[in-house]
Amino acid sequence: MSTELVIRLAAFVGVFVIIAFWETRSPRRPLKLHKINRWLNNLALVAINTVILRLVFPTAAVGVAALATEHNWGLLNQYSLGFGLSLLISIIVLDLIVYFQHVLFHSIPLLWRLHMVHHADMDYDVTTGLRFHPIEILLSMLIKFAAILVLGPSIVAVIIFEIMLNATAMFNHGNIRLPKWIDAALRLFIVTPDMHRVHHSSIKIETNSNYGFSLSCWDRLFGTYRAQPKLGHDGMDIGLNQFRDPKKQRLHWLLLIPFVSKVGEYPINRDDQS
Repeated sequence: MSTELVIRLAAFVGVFVIIAFWETRSPRRPLKLHKINRWLNNLALVAINTVILRLVFPTAAVGVAALATEHNWGLLNQYSLGFGLSLLISIIVLDLIVYFQHVLFHSIPLLWRLHMVHHADMDYDVTTGLRFHPIEILLSMLIKFAAILVLGPSIVAVIIFEIMLNATAMFNHGNIRLPKWIDAALRLFIVTPDMHRVHHSSIKIETNSNYGFSLSCWDRLFGTYRAQPKLGHDGMDIGLNQFRDPKKQRLHWLLLIPFVSKVGEYPINRDDQS
């Protein structure tokens, strides 16, 4: 096992355990579904995605970064900016691309079909941040490859960004309670659980807001920021209106959702219920 994989795995497990423990000590909302069954399905999907990614893209994003560095590809490889500045630019630009990718998956009905797997979760906790359809994971990796080849970030920058993206996704999907003043201070810089939870509201206008995963500035900059849900965090419904059957939270349904389910009203600028 490569050093990069060990570092990423250790960071993933560490953050997951911290958020999972935090959720049991200070939950933000009561869960609707049986936690053990739901976790087994969500984490089984994570395992499937991990195996598929390693089979299809063995070197992952780090391998592409190494290739770009070796061949001097990408904008950052054309200039001597210094390690610190290059690292900062890499993380900011890659995070911006993740923001636009997220908006894209809400805009095109075909891509939304894949992304529905993430939003169809009727509860909201650390496992929601890891729950994506395998095809979406593969498409996301291809987008990341393209971004790396154009931008030319260093191997270290890509490793740090990958760790940051995974960590913040688990944090901001955590069913955790933060004091209001801490939440207000943190969301000036990063996406907090209360900020991103709005994005998982069943109300369309709220679903299509707060797209950021790590840095909170993009939603404010591009006009997609919504401070609080209309019904409050305790009163809001999590998930999608067309997915209210707990039986469709099982693993085989999560894999089938893009192919057998209706897209509903949620894609941006779509107002019908087809």
